[in-house]
Amino acid sequence: MRGFLASSIGVTCAAALALPLTPPAVAATARPAFGAEPATRGETVATAPGPTVRHQSTVLHESAVRHENAEPDVPGSTQSLPLVPRGPDRVTGAPAEQGLSPRDVPHFSLVGVVWDDRNVELHGRVQVRTRAVGTGTWSGWQDLETHNAEHAADPDTPEGRSGRVRGSTAPLWVGESDGVEARVTAESAEGRSGEHVPVPGAGDPAPTTGTDAASPLPAGLHLELVDPGEAAPAPGEPGGAPRPGSLNAETAETAEALAASAADAATSAANVELARLGAAEIPALGRAETEREMMALRGGELTQEQRAKPYIGPRPRIVTRRGWGANERLRERGFVYTKKVKAAFVHHTATGAKYRCSQVPSLIRSIYRYHVLSMGWRDIGYNFLVDKCGNIYEGRAGGVAKPVLGAHTLGFNTNTMGIAVLGSYGRSKPSGAAVRAVSRLTAWKLGLYGVNPRGKTYLKSGGGNLYRKGKNVRLNAISGHRDGYSTECPGLQLYRKLGTARATAARYQGR
Repeated sequence: MRGFLASSIGVTCAAALALPLTPPAVAATARPAFGAEPATRGETVATAPGPTVRHQSTVLHESAVRHENAEPDVPGSTQSLPLVPRGPDRVTGAPAEQGLSPRDVPHFSLVGVVWDDRNVELHGRVQVRTRAVGTGTWSGWQDLETHNAEHAADPDTPEGRSGRVRGSTAPLWVGESDGVEARVTAESAEGRSGEHVPVPGAGDPAPTTGTDAASPLPAGLHLELVDPGEAAPAPGEPGGAPRPGSLNAETAETAEALAASAADAATSAANVELARLGAAEIPALGRAETEREMMALRGGELTQEQRAKPYIGPRPRIVTRRGWGANERLRERGFVYTKKVKAAFVHHTATGAKYRCSQVPSLIRSIYRYHVLSMGWRDIGYNFLVDKCGNIYEGRAGGVAKPVLGAHTLGFNTNTMGIAVLGSYGRSKPSGAAVRAVSRLTAWKLGLYGVNPRGKTYLKSGGGNLYRKGKNVRLNAISGHRDGYSTECPGLQLYRKLGTARATAARYQGR
C-alpha cells in the first residue's frame, strides 16, 4: 500500500511539472506520513501545485451581481445580492432595516447573509422567505442564526489573517428554490414598527459600502444564494479533468485541468492508508482489524501501555470528499496540520433539519461553497459532518486520520477536531443515529491519539470571549462548542446528549 501511495504521488507530481510555475503561499514540503511529525500550526503542506484559488468574493460583492466560479466547468454557483435600506429607525433616524424585495432568481438551495468586517457582530434578526421550485409555494419567514463569528479560524493563523474573511450568519438549507425575499432588522428597531416598509423593485439603489457610524447594522450586507450543482466528475470520467500523467498535446486543453486532477489525486492520497485512491468511502472495520491498522499506522509512536491495550473504537464508515462531490478547485491548495488530536468539539450547522439524507451531499457542497466563496475560508471549516441518518462525512481536506487544522471553534482549533451534526438543535432533539455516529467517530479518532472520551484535557486558548489568549483551559475530551466559546452551538438539545456520547464512545474503546 505504501508503495502504491509513493507511486501515485510520484505520478501526480510528475504530471504537475507541465504546469507554469506559480509562487506558493508557503515553502512547499512533502506531506508527512501519518506516523511522522506533521507540519506545525499554521504551516501548509503542499500536495500538488494546483491552480491559485481565486477568491473573487470581494470583487463580486463590490459589483453586486450574480457570480460564478472563474472556471466555467466547475459545478454550482453563488448569487451575491446587496441588501438595501428599507426605512429609518424611529429613534435614531439611521437605517434600521435592510432587505430585498420578493424576486425571481436562478435556482439555489442554501441561503446566508455576509458583511464586510468579520469583527463586527450583527445584533438583530435576519429572516428570509423562499419559493420552492415546481410548486411555486412561498415558505413562511425563516430565521438565520446571526452569531456565527465563533465558527472561524484562529486570528493568529494565516487563514485568520488572510484579509478575505467576512462576517456571516449561519447558512440555511431551503431546498431547490427560485424566488427569495429577505429582511435584516437591527436589534434597536425590533418591536418598534408594526409593519415593514416596502422595498423598491429592480431599480434598488446600491447600498453604501463604507461604515456608517450611525447605522446599527454592519456595512456591506449581501444575501448569498448557493446552488450546490452536481457532484464534480472524477478525473478521467466524461466531463472530468484528465487523470494525472494522461495529458499530451492532443488531450491537454488547459493547465487548470491538470491542476484540478492533481489536487483531486492529492486529496485522495491523504486517505490512501485507509482506502484506495479515488474511493467514495472509507469502509468500516471491526475492532481487531482497527487495532492492527493503528499499530501499522502509529506503532512507533505508541507507548508500551497503548500497545498492550490500544483502547481504540472500531473504525466507522466515512464518506470521503470524493463521495460527497467536493470540487478541490474551490479550496486553497495544500493541507494544514497541528501536532495531535486531544479533544473533539461538537457543533450543529444551524442549517435547519428539513433535509432528506439523500440530499446531504448537496447540502455539504453548499456549505463548502458558502464557507470558501462567501465567507472567505480556505476550505470547509469542520473536520467531519454527521447527518441525522448517522452517516459520517469527511470535512476539511488533509486525511481523516490526521490532525487537520480546522476552522470550527474560535480559539481552540489547534490539536482538536470539529464534528458538525447537520441540522438545528436548539429545540429539536438530535436523532439517536446521529448521536451514535458522534460516539463511533470520536471512539476511533480520539483512540488513534490515546484519548479517553470520558476524560479531560488541557487546551491553550487562542483567544475568544470566554478565555483570554494563552490561558490553559481544562475541558472534556468531547466538548460542545459552547464550552470553548460563549455561543448557543451545538444547540441545547444536542449539548444534553454529549454525556451519552462520551459514555458510548468509551464503551466502544473497551474502557
